[in-house]
Amino acid sequence: MWNNYLFAESVDDALSQLASFAGQARLIAGGTDLVLQSQRGQCPSTTMIDVTHIPGLNQIQMQDGYVLIGATVTHAQIASSPQIQSQATLLAQACGQVGGPQIRNVATLVGNVVNALPAADGAVALFALNAETQVASLDDHSQVHYTWMPIAEMYENVGVCTIDPCVQMVTAIRFKPLPPSAGSDFQRLARRRALVLPILNVGTVVELREGKIADARIAIGPVAPTPFRATRAEQALIGQPATEEALNRAAQLAMADARPRSSLLRGSQEYRTAMVEVLVRRALNNAVRMAKKEAQ
Repeated sequence: MWNNYLFAESVDDALSQLASFAGQARLIAGGTDLVLQSQRGQCPSTTMIDVTHIPGLNQIQMQDGYVLIGATVTHAQIASSPQIQSQATLLAQACGQVGGPQIRNVATLVGNVVNALPAADGAVALFALNAETQVASLDDHSQVHYTWMPIAEMYENVGVCTIDPCVQMVTAIRFKPLPPSAGSDFQRLARRRALVLPILNVGTVVELREGKIADARIAIGPVAPTPFRATRAEQALIGQPATEEALNRAAQLAMADARPRSSLLRGSQEYRTAMVEVLVRRALNNAVRMAKKEAQ
């Protein structure tokens, strides 16, 4: 475990403390993954810097036309937020299924992303929302520099994030709120409803315009080293009427492109591949129903 546990009062303070420990410190908020990693010897850092005291990072707000979620916002906050429930329903659904109540009240969505696991419920929903992450780092003059990057660029491999946690900090996540003409849905398949890794999870967004699909997004996990966008299925839907035949065809294309592995915990490759079609079809149908209801 660690030797020092410190508190940061600002993003500048957090980054300055990271720099002072020269790669031996990590940031912590909820810590539901990081504490376990430390106990297992998977995190060599000797110092933890707590960012939960930094003002403003625990807020969900609108900023410049985006829904902005701060770095210390928990899954429970997101699941219960009327703003997220109305403007990004699938994210509220996903965060409401993470762990159990105790975990949801402590674990943060940003921590879920930085952990870089392809099965992370919140991350799969964010992929379907075309989310971006704000990364803060110190420049050569020790001034804080902020950069927005697509969430997909955060993922290098299973459990491997592209940012350096010893010198950088993800301060926020943002995405465009879904328009009234769009619907979304999140589906999760697991051996039980809570406190278990998902066998599969799927997030979908469907926007209708004049009876046809104007936009479609399908994110799936874990069927690749990172959360997977079924782009071929998405393209097949755009411009098509939202018929059962079109949705079934998209689900089949998603199944064909997914590459789940056999797993003792998650089931055989054959079973999980078949379930991709089932979950994608179900999520697309639910998203279409929501879009049609909102259009009435």
